[in-house]
Amino acid sequence: MCGIVAAAARREVSEILLEGLRRLEYRGYDSAGMALVDNEGQLQLHKVQGKVARLEEAQALDPILGCSGLAHTRWATHGPPAAVNAHPHISTERVALVHNGIIENHEELREELAAGGYDCVSATDSEVVAHLLHRALAGGDSLFDALRATVARLRGAYAIAALDKEHPGTVVAAREGSPLVIGVGIGENFLASDTLALRQVTDRFVYLEEGDVVELTASSLRVVAVDGTAVERPVKRVASGIETVDLGDYEHYMLKEIHEQPQALAATFSSGSGHSIHDGAFGEGAAAAFDRTRCVQIVACGTSYHAGLVARYWLEELAGIPCQVEVASEFRYRRRVQHPDTLLVTVSQSGETADTLAALRHAAPGEFIASLVIANVDNSSLVRESDFKFLTRAGTEIGVASTKAFTTQLVALLMLTIALGRRRGMSEAQQQALIDGLRALPDLVDQVLALDGAIEALAGAFIQKQHALFLGRGIEYPIALEGALKLKEISYIHAEAYPAGELKHGPLALVDADMPVVAVAPTDDLLDKLKSNLEEVRSRGGELYVFADGSAGFSDAPGIHVLPMPHAPSVLNPIIYTVALQLLAYHVAVHKGTDVDKPRNLAKSVTVE
Repeated sequence: MCGIVAAAARREVSEILLEGLRRLEYRGYDSAGMALVDNEGQLQLHKVQGKVARLEEAQALDPILGCSGLAHTRWATHGPPAAVNAHPHISTERVALVHNGIIENHEELREELAAGGYDCVSATDSEVVAHLLHRALAGGDSLFDALRATVARLRGAYAIAALDKEHPGTVVAAREGSPLVIGVGIGENFLASDTLALRQVTDRFVYLEEGDVVELTASSLRVVAVDGTAVERPVKRVASGIETVDLGDYEHYMLKEIHEQPQALAATFSSGSGHSIHDGAFGEGAAAAFDRTRCVQIVACGTSYHAGLVARYWLEELAGIPCQVEVASEFRYRRRVQHPDTLLVTVSQSGETADTLAALRHAAPGEFIASLVIANVDNSSLVRESDFKFLTRAGTEIGVASTKAFTTQLVALLMLTIALGRRRGMSEAQQQALIDGLRALPDLVDQVLALDGAIEALAGAFIQKQHALFLGRGIEYPIALEGALKLKEISYIHAEAYPAGELKHGPLALVDADMPVVAVAPTDDLLDKLKSNLEEVRSRGGELYVFADGSAGFSDAPGIHVLPMPHAPSVLNPIIYTVALQLLAYHVAVHKGTDVDKPRNLAKSVTVE
């Protein structure tokens, strides 16, 4: 979501701030801004509605320069996208502040500030924080103490960075419920909401903990914990990795990331396997926790939730272990009755998903035997706060609509299934068959990618449609959910998914010639039942688009369009068919001319509730 970049250095930092914002554009945003303290000790500001490119234009026309500054990309929550609501927020031409998160008590604070003569010009919850900070400074506090006093008044989630022109060369920051990292340089220090923003200037990072308050100068770094004690957070070196965030020969990041899946899947599998699946790939001590596990509770959001739904079929059918899957935003707020000896598994691409992180934190003491996170970002909050971790090897994913992060999550969850299954009677032969399938997976995905032209041809039929229906049975139902989500995310076509057997219980009323119906139809035990369901669609004039194994017995006919899929072991079909549906959504969106990589109203990493 919103992005923060800040710097305190001995050199001019405006271009560093702008480059940081460029690197955070993938997160989704609607406005951008930058503030610096110049060499004369004055606060200088640019804010624009729209893309970082507009901020660059403003900077080119009227450069603002300085050795300390902060910048921000905003994703609207309180107040519509507008320059006046963009960050940084200014208080009395002295204080500049940027904020990620949501301040829940902003209305009462706004009333209090108004009574004291402060005028909020924006509709945001963030501006009140700038005025509170100014009021504390006016009362005689140092900048650092003023920020500590300010955050003590806040309820909600925040990552905050601030400047004061009376304290040139200093940046202060605080974190509670929203990610913030320090980038450590030589004669300069930085802040950001994502390490990617600072990779051009450092590879050394300090990951702030909940409640930390920070003071940065070019030559110093001070951190105070929530209890007021000074602490030293470890500096961690983050390898740059082999992946590139350049588009290369691809038109969009989403297409590039779809085509990167064979390599990402192979890397994820090889990180935890040889001739068998290594318990150690999940962390030291995981083996003992797996020995005790009698049930699995998966908690996730969005696409990661769909990965969990697939894993439930694997865990119950292959490993014989009960599994519950729940959306994190619901799980965290309901009273639960948990099965004894349950392993909590959280799934998150970023490792910072707010609701999933809150679900982990709100678990009652002793409710779970242990927590395991499957994530794509090391040192993220979920990774740091879980007992065990499995890191996928998707590499940097820029497109908002998740592709390779999802399929690598599925690989990780199948590996977890094998690790738990061998403790519950899974035979050596079955384990080996699953491992051999995972080894063959990259080649199978390459075969799906070779169908790109045929899928693009199918996509043309969706351009003028307003709605679409996705159907699947059994383990393919979650893949139908994921296919519908991808289509609605990037093409803005309203799409829903149902178990095909539920057609007669309502969705069939929607079927007509203007409602394309996409079916996921591998050859499995439910194929004949799926065919009967699809006949119900055809008999009512519906137009079918069937992604089917060549042995499934489908052929093109009036009202039915078949995309022949490669034959794969049934356990791998969820991954294989996902890739085809990703390509379908991508080509529909390109035909419609939408912003494929940064769809409206959406953010890459949802770090607020």
